Amino acid sequence: MAPYRAGMAEPPLLTLADIRLTFGGDPLFAGMDLAVHPGERIALVGRNGSGKSTLMQVMAGSVQPDSGERFVRPGTLIGYMAQDPDFAGFTTLGDFVAGGLDEAESWRAAAAMDGLKLDGGLDPAQASGGERRRAALARLIASEPDLMLLDEPTNHLDITAIAWLEAHLAASRTAFVVVSHDRAFLKSLTDRILWVDRGEVRRLDRGFAAFEEWRDKVFDEEDMARHKLDRLIKAEGRWAVEGISARRKRNMGRVRRLAELRQDRREAIQRTGAASLAFESGPMSGRLVVEAEGIGKAFGDRGIIGDFSMKIARGDRVALVGPNGAGKTTLLRMLTGELAPDTGRVRLGANLVTAVFDQNRTALDPEASLWETLTGDAPGRNDQVMVRGKPRHVVGYLKDFLFAESQARGPVSALSGGERARLLLAKLMATESNLLVLDEPTNDLDVETLDLLEEIVGDYDGTVLLVSHDRDFIDRVASTTIAMEGDGRATVYAGGWTDYRAQRGARPGAEAPKATRPASQTAAPQTAAPQRAAEPARARLSFTQTHRLAQLPAEIDRLSAEIGKLEILLADPGLFTREPAKFAKASEALVARQQALGNAEDEWLTLEALREEAEG
Repeated sequence: MAPYRAGMAEPPLLTLADIRLTFGGDPLFAGMDLAVHPGERIALVGRNGSGKSTLMQVMAGSVQPDSGERFVRPGTLIGYMAQDPDFAGFTTLGDFVAGGLDEAESWRAAAAMDGLKLDGGLDPAQASGGERRRAALARLIASEPDLMLLDEPTNHLDITAIAWLEAHLAASRTAFVVVSHDRAFLKSLTDRILWVDRGEVRRLDRGFAAFEEWRDKVFDEEDMARHKLDRLIKAEGRWAVEGISARRKRNMGRVRRLAELRQDRREAIQRTGAASLAFESGPMSGRLVVEAEGIGKAFGDRGIIGDFSMKIARGDRVALVGPNGAGKTTLLRMLTGELAPDTGRVRLGANLVTAVFDQNRTALDPEASLWETLTGDAPGRNDQVMVRGKPRHVVGYLKDFLFAESQARGPVSALSGGERARLLLAKLMATESNLLVLDEPTNDLDVETLDLLEEIVGDYDGTVLLVSHDRDFIDRVASTTIAMEGDGRATVYAGGWTDYRAQRGARPGAEAPKATRPASQTAAPQTAAPQRAAEPARARLSFTQTHRLAQLPAEIDRLSAEIGKLEILLADPGLFTREPAKFAKASEALVARQQALGNAEDEWLTLEALREEAEG
């Protein structure tokens, strides 16, 4: 069933007219207009600091503009995902999520918490920041508003939860405006773009996949207009010198026009450039960077990983993927020598110099200034930072990363999430390294900085170990993917996220074919435990795979029958008007079963191919 799309003939749910808002200095918005219609799925994009979150708050009504009008269509419910939700009066996260719902609607809260992998029994006071944000998202989903305002909804979600949220929004009838750094998420869901750029909000009635081409076209047109203005100023300036000397009487109108043109050129708002990113390559490491032989780790009775082996060679880009709690960070720490395995051994290559970008930004002291963060000294004692072997003034280096001079002596605690990420990158890029460890580096970065980060990671001379939930980033960067499913197994696949999904099959937990080549080679996926030399090269079905292959035909028949019944139910044209809740529940069930059917069919094809190969 295709997602619902309302016609543009319906009046908008939300209208902003002639909005002006200033936070000191130049206006953040001036004369800004926009409207959101029923069924629209809008990507709100723009550089860090351009005002996306502020615009969200204006749309939600929590920030009042200096002038202009906000109009909400009568009867419209607008839901806003709060960045810092108020849990006062709620003893558990589950109580908070279900707040405002009656007993008959409580299933929606349970479904949202299950999809987002949220423990509803947690005390809000004991919950982490990520768990509190997921509770805010679950509450918003459960309330089923007419318009959802989602500010970075995929932050603190693992890939499984992101996939659930993506499927839920795709099947929903709700209009939404979303800010996200996850380009795969935006490309999959959105059909409109609002671009916040230098105080102006531009609109394109196409999905996010068209954004970069559109942005570049706008910039090219601006460059052409600026070039024409420069030529006109030059021509008028020549007349002002040569024409006046040839005549006694000045044409004061043309002189005033020249002054106005020059003023226009001075006042032209220059677009923000890209951060100047480049990692400082250290001495070359040995050819072998990491060798893990049969390593295992457990915490108490819980096995994190067992019998994992692989080799990482110089220049490899290795991504670790899997749900939260699967052990990605534990494996990463073992591979870098920070944590000793319980069994097996890890051998590190020669001459390694490591730089670490951690998702919690622990390398940044919130009380220190940006100046102190880069120089290590109090301001005034040292104003230089060594970058690629050359001294740079700290303010000039900060400007390379899009920081204003006024921010240099300010505290790190005053920075936004995206600015903290850029500062940590600035700190790392001033030091030499040949092993780069990136733990969730894409969080809070805008699209342009993400593009540049991908480019420099690709050009980096050393080796990269990466943990990320950003599927697009993994696809563009990784040459090898280690998948961790949370069952103690880690499986190595050649390529990025899309390659891993294609090799693994769509069903979570499906076992992949085994291979014996090291991860640095382009090869078929290999399981954590390497094959013994005495084993035959031909793949063989395990007992679990054989049993699963026998079960799948019946499962496929059952799902097909359930899909048929749901399609008959939804074919009733009066169902939505008569029982909207039943219609929504049936629509979601249909999408879920169609996806499950596709997964089952893909899994059967994979296992059947393995069986045929095993039987020759």
